[in-house]
Amino acid sequence: MSDDERGLGFMLVVVAGGLIFGFGLAVSNMARPEVVLDFLQFDDLGLVFVMGGAAVVTGTVFALAEAFGDRAPLTGRDYGRRLKSFDKNVVVGGVVFGAGWGISGICPGAAYASLGVGNYPILIAIGGMFVGAYLQGLWRARRTESAVTGTSAD
Repeated sequence: MSDDERGLGFMLVVVAGGLIFGFGLAVSNMARPEVVLDFLQFDDLGLVFVMGGAAVVTGTVFALAEAFGDRAPLTGRDYGRRLKSFDKNVVVGGVVFGAGWGISGICPGAAYASLGVGNYPILIAIGGMFVGAYLQGLWRARRTESAVTGTSAD
């Protein structure tokens, strides 16, 4: 199912999921950078329980969905794992993501939820995320173009 074939019902479920996610981050105080920074410095391990609880709920839902159905209800696609190769881009991306998380004290999902709890200075970090993603897109396009023409872009 392409993005163009997804209907209003699909989009409403996506919005509802985002609302639940953001509400959960706000209730658990994970939308506050100081709480996340305390976790990263091993002063407050509450984030472990939030993430662990989320993993248990998600794992349970996926296990039940696979047990009682063979296709995803909204997309009609078969259930299955999306396997991605473990290459240097995964490592470099993880390091860069982790550095940004440590510097700003917030990950992308929590940054948006942080706006909902009145943390408007987080807009600076969100702007940085957009600029970083844009620069990475330019870099990838340049590498792809170089690969086609046979020149080196690194």
